[in-house]
Amino acid sequence: MKNVISTEKAPGAIGPYSQAVEIDNLVYTSGQLGIDPATGAFGEGVQGQTAQALENVKAILETRGLTMDDIIKTTVFIKDMNDFGKINEVYAKYICGDILPARSCVEVARLPKDGLVEIEVIALKK
Repeated sequence: MKNVISTEKAPGAIGPYSQAVEIDNLVYTSGQLGIDPATGAFGEGVQGQTAQALENVKAILETRGLTMDDIIKTTVFIKDMNDFGKINEVYAKYICGDILPARSCVEVARLPKDGLVEIEVIALKK
């Protein structure tokens, strides 16, 4: 069964999609930009946006009783591959369990609202 996940603790969808969808024991989030849901503003710089994007992911997962340790796959979209190291510094503070998830990181020409980073995850409910 497919369930839509929505929380005010993460920015709302800016198009015809859900913040996340739960199917059986998996949660798939949509890409999360580094936008503060309270202010609608981007975090400062690529590191601020990365931290906020991960806070948004965390808030979505928490609606289903999941933590960042439940993530099994991440996809990181970045505007500039030269920011890879800066993004990793922040990412490692949020994704640091005993078993790290698989990850893809892709440089893209442009992100929605001209963001610098967008992160989506798949998490497993145990």
